[in-house]
Amino acid sequence: MNACHQRPDTGPDVRRSEPGSDRKDETLQVTDQSQPVPLATSDRRVRSFVRRQGRLTRGQQSALETWWPQFGIDRIDEPLDFVVLFGRKAPVIVEVGFGNGNTLAQMAMDQPDHDFIGIEVHTPGVGHLLGLIGEHLISNLRIIHDDAIPALQQAIGPQPLAGLRLYFPDPWPKKRHHKRRIVNDGFVTLVADKLAPGGVFHIATDWAPYAEWMLEVMSGQPCFDNRAGEILISPRPDWRPMTKFEQRGLRLGHEIADLIFVRNDHPTELNR
Repeated sequence: MNACHQRPDTGPDVRRSEPGSDRKDETLQVTDQSQPVPLATSDRRVRSFVRRQGRLTRGQQSALETWWPQFGIDRIDEPLDFVVLFGRKAPVIVEVGFGNGNTLAQMAMDQPDHDFIGIEVHTPGVGHLLGLIGEHLISNLRIIHDDAIPALQQAIGPQPLAGLRLYFPDPWPKKRHHKRRIVNDGFVTLVADKLAPGGVFHIATDWAPYAEWMLEVMSGQPCFDNRAGEILISPRPDWRPMTKFEQRGLRLGHEIADLIFVRNDHPTELNR
């Protein structure tokens, strides 16, 4: 039985190219204890996002100050105890790179029997999602403010997740930037290590060449089965809300690829 590809020591993280997101990347220096405290990370990794200066709106700043202590996850020295974190035992789903958080907030409200953790590096997006949590009283959602790969490595233990969702990551279309794409053998092995058997890895992209890249990477992963079988691309599932950008793109003839893979019982190099 072949194991999943071994995870490299370093790799890219995710910059979300979220349809409909109007936020800018930024590098806000956080000092107040009510603000997100990123996990310790190494700056030597190849990243799939680019930091740019930006500003928090007053609403985002207020949401960070008001709601981060209750819904934010600070520095983590060991894997999270989900029962302690959410106060109940329920399936847990992680979204990597949630952008402005609109989709994640909607998914959490639509699936109250599941618990959700969002990982996002950009502070304005974190502030926006915290505002939605406060506005709609979304109790089954928590946030990690950090790069995706170290957050997954440190915060999530082996095979506890029911699902991991990666929607519209930056496609890095230029060939010299392909090394920055988050979907690669190392990242997929990490995802396999975090999903329970039967767990779902759901990727969506509106960039056809990136969809082909993703399918090629996943075809070499014995730990996953494509739920669409030989068709390869699944219809958009009910659990993924359609964004305004996506609706506009469909009217213009753009194609959205939903790629859904189910974790099987093949071991990874990390848990054999």
